[in-house]
Amino acid sequence: MNNDKVNDNLIKDDLYEAVNGEWQKNAVIPDDHSSTGGFMDLVDGIEETLIKDSNSFKNEKQSLSEPLKQYEKFYDMAMNFDKRNELSSKPIQPIINKVTNLKNYDDLNNQLSEWILSGLPTPFSIDVDPDMKNAQKYALFASGPSLFLPDKTYYAKDNEAAKALMPIFTEMMNTLLQKVGFSKDDASKAVENAKKFDAKIAPFVKSAEEGADYSKMYNPISFDDFVNKNKRFDFSKLIKNLVKGTPKQLILPEPIYFDNLDQILSDDNFELMRDWMLIKVVKGFSSTLTDEMRVISGQYSRALSGTKDAISKEKAAYYLASGTFDHVIGDYYGHKYFGEKAKADVKQMVEKMIQVYEHRLTNNTWLSDDTKIMAVKKLNSLGIQVGYPDEISPMQLKYKVDTYEENGSLLSNIIKFNQLEIQNNFDKWDKTVEKDDWEMSANTVNAYYHPFKNIIVFPAAILQKPFYDIKQSAGANFGGIGAVIAHEISHAFDNNGSLFDETGSLNNWWTDSDHEQFKQLADQMIEQFNGIKFANGTVNGKLTVSENIADAGGLSCAQEAAQKDDDNLYDFFTNWARIWRMKSTDEYKNLLLNIDVHAPSYLRAQVQVKNLDSFYQTFDVTESDKMYLAPEKRIAIW
Repeated sequence: MNNDKVNDNLIKDDLYEAVNGEWQKNAVIPDDHSSTGGFMDLVDGIEETLIKDSNSFKNEKQSLSEPLKQYEKFYDMAMNFDKRNELSSKPIQPIINKVTNLKNYDDLNNQLSEWILSGLPTPFSIDVDPDMKNAQKYALFASGPSLFLPDKTYYAKDNEAAKALMPIFTEMMNTLLQKVGFSKDDASKAVENAKKFDAKIAPFVKSAEEGADYSKMYNPISFDDFVNKNKRFDFSKLIKNLVKGTPKQLILPEPIYFDNLDQILSDDNFELMRDWMLIKVVKGFSSTLTDEMRVISGQYSRALSGTKDAISKEKAAYYLASGTFDHVIGDYYGHKYFGEKAKADVKQMVEKMIQVYEHRLTNNTWLSDDTKIMAVKKLNSLGIQVGYPDEISPMQLKYKVDTYEENGSLLSNIIKFNQLEIQNNFDKWDKTVEKDDWEMSANTVNAYYHPFKNIIVFPAAILQKPFYDIKQSAGANFGGIGAVIAHEISHAFDNNGSLFDETGSLNNWWTDSDHEQFKQLADQMIEQFNGIKFANGTVNGKLTVSENIADAGGLSCAQEAAQKDDDNLYDFFTNWARIWRMKSTDEYKNLLLNIDVHAPSYLRAQVQVKNLDSFYQTFDVTESDKMYLAPEKRIAIW
């Protein structure tokens, strides 16, 4: 993958093109994809491996662990398309009836606990997460629901994307409702009602840009005040049933939504809300029914991303099963294809990168000594999770599949598993936070930093070429996984992560002057990206600032580590550009511009290197070259 010939003559003008130009020219986006390259290549490789293995489990039942035996049962059910066609919409009918039988808000109120525990849609969500002010304890959060369109900005009257997308959504849902037994007229009425309710919600939920600002997430409200926020639902009874206790307070990331909940849930809007829930039920669960309904239910998302064709039914069955048993299949993948030796080796790399980061913090030129001490304290408290967890998620060990012969269906099993997981989440309320729990399965090609837990997580799936390979040069590995590791460390000190202390609690550990200096640097990063033309729009510097700060810090830190190993940074910079190679549809590019907190991959490769003096030295870049950025415009934060 990374033996491509680099066009050295082009590096001074376009690093991304120099490294990826030949690949970009020849790469073909598969018809069932919206993109190819980089991360997606790894996803495809893991998919191929695990589908092959899943197909072999049927002949290896005796040697499988109990969790894998349950996965194999579910996978076998998902692959039994004849039985799924025979059942047709029968598995979803009891849920549809629950929705359509609602006559008023009281009807829903009387079964609200069961509704939420089953994972059915409601016009609000309640869940449990670490308390942002006291991250040692779990607290109760309440938020608004998701919208039909990708973001509230799509609901503006002049939004051209919405004008193209909503008719596709409308047609898709009309077809699906008829497939599950509604007449054409009843289906049309329900879809129109649902769209009206969705539009009434939109003004009061946060946009992607607003949601990216963690400083505005913490809005505590007393239990009594929250209970009195609406007159339609008995929130007091609901919450006491869910958490088996009485919280002193809840946290509202979207307080404006609850301020307007009574207006949203007016008598006139009941039928609209009911049909909105109906649409969410049918759209959300169609993939568990016939394959025809699964394909229909993806029409809207394919239009959003510009994907030509639905994935094959065999792939869809695999993703349904592996998504349901994500930690079980992740544990299998991690042990078989990664292993303890690689786990220990990468963890050592992470620890080394933390040491480099500590050196950089200690020698930082703009932080005061007091803030440096606190920053290093946070760094040294950072939890590290590499490869796969020591134990599978306890809840997934409890999954017992009811086969077709036992009168089970894919949907009935999923509802049963939802009830286990959701009740377990509510049972955590007011208990000590379990920081060792993994949220991302080991077969996921990604990595993350969790600000409430102050941990960094690197699943096994991303720890392979081109990010990491023992056969690559040290420079290439530092430009790949080294920069990714340092990127996640940097999230502890980006505009959001910097709000939290070493325990993961929302706590200002900065001096006023240091915080003001950091804000000025963050504003410079916003300005550096804001308004850059890409696809059919421009980059939103505010939306992407946290990821851009993390990219800048990660690349700078990894560069220092690479230089300690070898003065030649050629492999470092070229592999940095290589890991961001991506060819995608125009629709997908535009979607990401609107909702993704990351800058476009092309710009991640291009812009950050211009901030590093070593890039100019490595490639002899001068003022006459397009990759040149004047020294006074180069941004160095971490």
